[in-house]
Amino acid sequence: MSTSSPTPAIVADGLVMHFGDVHALQGVSFDVPSGSVLGLLGPNGAGKTTAVRILTTILRPTRGRAEVAGIDVVAHPNDVRRRIGLAGQYAAVDENLTGRENLTLVGRLNHLATGDARRRAAELLEQFHLSDAANRPVRTYSGGMRRRLDLAAALVTHPPVLLLDEPTTGLDPASRQDLWDVIGTLVSDGTTVLLTTQYLEEADRLADRIVVIDHGLVVAEGTAAQLKSRLGETTVVLSFHDPAAAADAVGALVDFGASRPVGEQVVVHLPLRGGAGTVRDALNLLHDRSIDVGRIDLHEPTLDDVFISLTGSSAS
Repeated sequence: MSTSSPTPAIVADGLVMHFGDVHALQGVSFDVPSGSVLGLLGPNGAGKTTAVRILTTILRPTRGRAEVAGIDVVAHPNDVRRRIGLAGQYAAVDENLTGRENLTLVGRLNHLATGDARRRAAELLEQFHLSDAANRPVRTYSGGMRRRLDLAAALVTHPPVLLLDEPTTGLDPASRQDLWDVIGTLVSDGTTVLLTTQYLEEADRLADRIVVIDHGLVVAEGTAAQLKSRLGETTVVLSFHDPAAAADAVGALVDFGASRPVGEQVVVHLPLRGGAGTVRDALNLLHDRSIDVGRIDLHEPTLDDVFISLTGSSAS
């Protein structure tokens, strides 16, 4: 994770967006400190992409204010566009051009001199491990290669702010890991990133802070650790061979806070309040009572648990 500055590179203040009777955003507010990563999470249709489109000047909000790099997105959209990079859910590259041609074209469209555009294309092809495929048509690229090229295209002008809308959707785990490494390097070099994602592991790995949106409203925000702590502590999960043994265990471990989750007949949960000593003492007590444990697991709250508790659905 990066060490962030207190100066916000992105500000969303009371964003409201109506599409007729559809209220996509209902007063969303958040900020992203310079040089940090904000993960924007929410179910499909929660308003994540709408927020990104406002911040990138594609949509004008019904109400509210947004700034990127200190510039109002409504009052000065062209100035905002010169300071941002955007990579969406689907690679926006020309399949009939080579990788080198795609990046050079983006440079020329951003008013770089031809020589500068070519040099920048070469730098990015090297950075994203695409040099060997630089002169091949993009239609011959794998999905992971196309996503890397798309991200490279968003970085041609060295933008200080990068907005990524589900950038790793559809990628295999190895390609996703490669893209995470690239994003981590960019942030360590000072780039500010706003990331929407359906992969909670991605947010856990990359985001300094997380904002969860549901039905156009912010329902939670904080670090991954803070959000997980809302669901309580780590628990010891004890599995028994039959319901009677589980019931006996709950009775024996009542002072430890043991309980059986609703619908679980042979599983007992034990809060891990005293560290490893809790497990030792509980097992010793069960041994003394001749109650055999079939299996022991530890369960720590995950972002997936948090997401389901907040929105009632999984992220994917």
